[in-house]
Amino acid sequence: MATNSTSPKAPIFDGSRVPDQVESIIDATYDWVQVYWLKVLIALGVGALIVVALLWVRKLGDRLCQKPGFAGGWGVILGHAIARTNMFFIVTLAAQLVSGYAGAPGEVAKTINFFFVIASAFQTAIWARELILGTIEHRTSSEHYSGEALLSAMGLIRLLVTAVLFAIALVVVLDNLGVNVTGLVAGLGVGGIAIGLAAQGIFGDLFAALAIIFDRPFRRGDKISYDSTSGIIESIGLKSTRIRAFTGELRIISNRNLLDKEIQNTTVRNHVRLQLTIGVAYETPPDTLAKLPGILTEVVEAEGATVSRAGFDSFGGSSLDFALWFDVPGDDWPTAHDTRNRVLVSMMRRFAAEGISIPYPTQTNYTAAPDGTLIMPYPKVPAAEAQQA
Repeated sequence: MATNSTSPKAPIFDGSRVPDQVESIIDATYDWVQVYWLKVLIALGVGALIVVALLWVRKLGDRLCQKPGFAGGWGVILGHAIARTNMFFIVTLAAQLVSGYAGAPGEVAKTINFFFVIASAFQTAIWARELILGTIEHRTSSEHYSGEALLSAMGLIRLLVTAVLFAIALVVVLDNLGVNVTGLVAGLGVGGIAIGLAAQGIFGDLFAALAIIFDRPFRRGDKISYDSTSGIIESIGLKSTRIRAFTGELRIISNRNLLDKEIQNTTVRNHVRLQLTIGVAYETPPDTLAKLPGILTEVVEAEGATVSRAGFDSFGGSSLDFALWFDVPGDDWPTAHDTRNRVLVSMMRRFAAEGISIPYPTQTNYTAAPDGTLIMPYPKVPAAEAQQA
């Protein structure tokens, strides 16, 4: 009769045989100590040293937590994670490290491995939780994302992170103990999908808020422009961001919709660029036209701005047009407009001194006689009258 070569993973312990297994472990341990007593003593000494060293590392983590300025806050996060190392994990880790040297019998080694799997799985979940939550809290504080709604969301974030990490740890422990976790994983997956579909709007805005925290396109107090709206960020919440428009009203937009738009953060720009078109009369001498870019540059630089472009641009309908682009340092629009006003006034003074005129928009209409000659728009003045004039 053919037999199936594959068999399910046998569990480490059978619940119905616990008393027999405990008795077997006790007997094996007694025999082991009787034969390898010296190695057992050495292993206990080394294990004690490992425990002391790990306790010192945990104490070092407590000290890091008391240094707010250490490594810009990241050292404090690492210190919190190290300080959450529990004693059960420390002892089982030391036992796991020295059991091989002492030649522990199979029953004892299996028992040590059993407890080490449990301790390491849940300890890893604790470390991961502290690092994730510490990173989020560090971002919310250092980048001024400290709205009341977002701070209250930390409770929900902590609950979600804790539930996910400890669920993964539980599945890992059960799998290592020989339990068939396929159905459990499938059930958790279906439940997670159902919850996600039911609250996809809330989770979408929550993850968008986290994206704002980590990607940092803006922070509270920044001046931004999106679509046709410009304003100052007042708060970044769990579901929405509040923006005080320059026109005074408070605008509220969901985080997800806000990130879908093109955002211009005008707070971080290093200059404001202003563009002007200056038209001068066609009668301006060519030599003066050649000097005009230098004149414009001198006027702008005298007001503390930097010229980006100054030169002849085009032939206008009633003037020769020159383009002037200049940059005002900083991101403050009132300062930039004040500089623009001073530049225009200084330009008018300089043009007056140089004899450069800015013409009014004018247009001259010409008509023709039946023979094709032009009829001038002004009467002819006799030569004698012109000489007397």
